Amino acid sequence: MTRTPLSGDPDSSPPHGRDTTRSFLLGRPCFRQWRMLLGTAAAVLLVGSAGGAVVVWSQYQSIVADLPTVDGLRSYQPPVMSRLYASDDQLVAELADERRVFVPSNAIPDRVKSAFIAAEDQKFWTHKGVDPAAIIRAGLTDLTRGRGRRPIGASTITQQVARVMLLGSNAVSFKRKAKEAFLAMRIEQVLPKEKILEIYLNEIYLGNGAYGIGAAAQTYFNKPLDQLDNAEVAFLAALPKSPTNYNPARFPDAARGRRNWVLERMADIGAITQAEARQAEAEPLVSISYSRPGPAPGSEWFAEEVRRELLEKYGQDVTMQGGLDVHTSLDLPLQRAAQSILQQGLMAYDRQHRGWHGPVTHLNTPVPLTQAEWVRALRTVSAPPGMLDQWRLAIVLDGNKGQVGWLEGSVVRRNVAQGGEPHTGQIQSKDMAWVRRSRPLRTGDIVMVEPQSGQSGVALMQIPVVEGAIVTMNARTGRVLALVGGWSFQASQFDRATQALRQPGSSFKPFVYLQAMEQGISPSQEFDDSPVSYGTWHPNNYEKDFWGPTSLHDALRESRNLVTIRLAAHLGMNTVADTAIKLGLVDSMPHVLPAALGAVETTVLKEAGAYAALAAGGRRITPTLIDDVQDRDGHVIWRPATGLSLVAAPSPSGGGAVNGADAIHPDAPANAGDAGSGMPSLQPSVVVLTPQDLPALRDDRPVVASEQSAFQITTMLQDVIRRGTGVRAGEGIDTPIAGKTGTSQNFNDAWFAGYTPELVTVVWVGFDTPQSLGRNETGGAIAGPLWNKVMKTALKDQPKLDFAAPDGVTLVSYDTGRGVAIDAFKDGQLPGVSANLLSNVDTQQLSAADTGAENMPDSESDMAASANGSGQSGAVAARPAEGGSAPPPAPSGGDIGMGGLY
Repeated sequence: MTRTPLSGDPDSSPPHGRDTTRSFLLGRPCFRQWRMLLGTAAAVLLVGSAGGAVVVWSQYQSIVADLPTVDGLRSYQPPVMSRLYASDDQLVAELADERRVFVPSNAIPDRVKSAFIAAEDQKFWTHKGVDPAAIIRAGLTDLTRGRGRRPIGASTITQQVARVMLLGSNAVSFKRKAKEAFLAMRIEQVLPKEKILEIYLNEIYLGNGAYGIGAAAQTYFNKPLDQLDNAEVAFLAALPKSPTNYNPARFPDAARGRRNWVLERMADIGAITQAEARQAEAEPLVSISYSRPGPAPGSEWFAEEVRRELLEKYGQDVTMQGGLDVHTSLDLPLQRAAQSILQQGLMAYDRQHRGWHGPVTHLNTPVPLTQAEWVRALRTVSAPPGMLDQWRLAIVLDGNKGQVGWLEGSVVRRNVAQGGEPHTGQIQSKDMAWVRRSRPLRTGDIVMVEPQSGQSGVALMQIPVVEGAIVTMNARTGRVLALVGGWSFQASQFDRATQALRQPGSSFKPFVYLQAMEQGISPSQEFDDSPVSYGTWHPNNYEKDFWGPTSLHDALRESRNLVTIRLAAHLGMNTVADTAIKLGLVDSMPHVLPAALGAVETTVLKEAGAYAALAAGGRRITPTLIDDVQDRDGHVIWRPATGLSLVAAPSPSGGGAVNGADAIHPDAPANAGDAGSGMPSLQPSVVVLTPQDLPALRDDRPVVASEQSAFQITTMLQDVIRRGTGVRAGEGIDTPIAGKTGTSQNFNDAWFAGYTPELVTVVWVGFDTPQSLGRNETGGAIAGPLWNKVMKTALKDQPKLDFAAPDGVTLVSYDTGRGVAIDAFKDGQLPGVSANLLSNVDTQQLSAADTGAENMPDSESDMAASANGSGQSGAVAARPAEGGSAPPPAPSGGDIGMGGLY
C-alpha cells in the first residue's frame, strides 16, 4: 500500500531528518510540564512542611506553656495520715483523707520494686521517660481493636508520676498524653530513678482506701512490706491496672489470673526464677479482712474534739494529710470507765422514768419459726444507731415466755449482721414484768438483748432518750483526762461536754460566794433567809421553807436560794459577772439576780475549768486536750500555753541564774565557762547542788481570786459533800473532796461538780431538747452518784492528798447554829461572828430590770408549784432536804424563781 504524502503528491517525500525534528519539538512541551509539576510539588511540600512545622511548634508551645514545674518533686512529701496518741502513747485514732503509710526507697524491698516494674514498665531503668516502642505497639493494637473501646495505655512509670503528681487528670486525649511525655522527660532530667520509683510506689492508689504500697500491704495482708512473699507482692503489683476489677473479694479468679501474669513477667526479667514463679502461682490468694483503724473504743468523743481543734489551728490539708503526731492528755482506761458509767446511769434513769419504748421493729413471720427462718429474718434487720457493742439484735420466738434467738459472733457490715452462730435464751423475769407494764412482747418482735455471762438468760435493753456528759481533768494543769459527750458517738456526734450550752443551776453559786470571800466577807457571815419579792419575781428556796438569819456556810451547804440572792444583791451582779468571766465559766452574762442562781449558759468543759481554779488556788485554769503536736519529722511545732514554766535557780557562785546556753554541766571541763579566753576558770569541775539550787515552778496564769478566798470556798464545799446536798456523791470516798450540786429550773439539768487537790470532775444529765427530768430529780440524786463512780475510778491507786491551807488563813471548828462546821478564816476574821454589813443596794427596791424577770420567757417563770396551788406542769412538791426533816408548808404566793433550784 502506498502512503500519500501530506502535500497530496504521492511521489513527493519529506526532507531528510524531518520526522526526528518533529518528535523533538513535540517532546519539549512535555518536559516543561513535568518540570513545572515537580516544581509545584516541591513548593507545596516546602510550604506544607513549613506550615506543618509552624502548627507543630505552636501546638508544642501551647502544650508546654502551662506545664507545671517539676522542681517541687525534689522535696516530695506525700500526703500522710496524722495520728493521735493517748497519754501513754497508745494509738487512739488516725486522721486521713488518703490512708497512706510512707515508705522511703531504701526501706522498700527489691522484690516489691521488681514486681511493679515487671507489671508496669519493664524498661524503667533504661528509658528516658517514655518508651517509643511501647507507644507504637499500643497504637497498632488500638487501630485493630475497633472504635468505642478505651485505648491501651503505654505510659511508663515516670509518665504515671507526671500524671498523678503534676497533671492530676486521667482524661483520654492526645494533648494530655503529650503533656505526660514532656513532663516525664523533664522529670528524668531532674530526679534519679530511685526517687521516681519511690514517689510512684507511695502515691499509687491500690484499692480499698489504700494509697501506696505500705498501706496496701496492711489493707490486704495485714503485714509490713518486708514480710510479703512473692505471691503477695505480685498481687499488689497487679492492682494498678484496675483495683476494682482485681478485688480479691469480688473477683477472685480475675485477681488470681492477673497475679500469676505478674509472676510470669517477674520471671521473664529475672527477678525470680521460673521455679519460684510456679511455686507462687500455686499459692491461694488469701486476703485478710482489714478494717481501717478508727478511734480506740470509748475515745471517740475525745478524738473528735482534738480533730476539731486541729482543723481550727491548721486547716483541713495539714490536719488530714500533714503526718502530724498529736500527743494528748487522754487517760484511756479512765475514759472508757467514764463512758461506761455514764451509759449505765442513763440506762438506769431511762428504765425507771421512761418505761419500755417498744421493739426495734416487728417482722410478720410464720409461727412457729424454724431456726433457718429466724436466722434469715434476723439478718435482714439493721442495728439501730447507738446500739452498744455488747448488745445483740434478737428476734422474739415466743412472746409469752420471752424466748428469743440471736446470732453470736456475727460481723456487722453496713449495719447488717453477717455470719454468726445461732443462740436462743430466755429474757429475765424482771425484764418481762417491766415490759408488760407498757406493751407485752409479740412473736416476731426485734429487740436488743445483752447475753448474761454464765447464764442462759438475757437482759432486755433499750437506747435511752436522756443524755449526759462527763469531763475529768487535772485540777492543777488543766489537762483533760476523760471527756464523754453523750450516750453514743455513733448515734450522735454532737458533743454535750463542749458544744451544749446549758444552765448550771446551783452549781454556779460557789462563784458568787467566792466574790464574797474576795470582798472580805467571812464564811460565818449571816444573811436573811426569808421571803422576798422583786416586782413580779418571787424567788423561793427549793424546800420552800425559811431559816431566818443563816450563815454563808450553811446557805452554800444546803443551797439556799434566798441567801444567795441577797448576797448577790449586796455584792453587785457586775462583780459576780466579772468573776465568772475571768474564770472562763461564761463568755458574758447579764447583770441580773437570777444569774446568781445559775440562769446563765455554760458547757461541762467550761465548768470543769472554773472548778479547777478553786482547787488551784484562784488561778485561771484553761482546759487542754493536746500536750504537743509534732510534724512528720518529729519536731514539736505547738504546745499549749499553760502559763507554767521552770525557772532556773541562782548559780552556786552567786553569779545569777543558770539557764539556756549559759548552763554548765557539773561534769564539764573546768574551763568550759571561759572557752576561748585563754584563762583557766575558777569554777569547780563538780558543783554540789542543794534543794535551794533546784529550778522552781513559775506560775504566770491569771489570778482570778486569792489563794485564801479559794481555800475558803473549798472548805465550805467539803461540807456540802459531808452533810449537805452532795452526800450521795461522797459515799465511800475517803479522800478529801469538795463539790456542789446543780439543778436548773424545772429540773431540766442535773449537775454535780467536784474536785480533789489534783482532779476535778463535772457530770451533767438532761435531755437534748430541754424538758423536766422529773419531780425531785436533782443534781445530787442523778448526777451525784455518777460523779461518785467516776472519781472512785480516777482516785484508785492514787495517793490521798489533803487540801493545803495557804498562809493567811486559819482553820477553825465552830457552831454555825445548824451544827458544827470547819471553816477557813482570814486574818482579822472571827469565827461565828456576823458583822453588820452596809448593803450596796436596798434589795427590796430592786426593779424588774435588776432581776431580769421582764426578759425571761413565760416557760421559765414557774419552777415549781406555788403554795396556793397555782403552779404549772413540772412543779415540785415540798420535800425534806437531803438528810433533813420535812419542811413546814410554804407561805402563800411566789415561786422558786429563775435559775438554780438545789
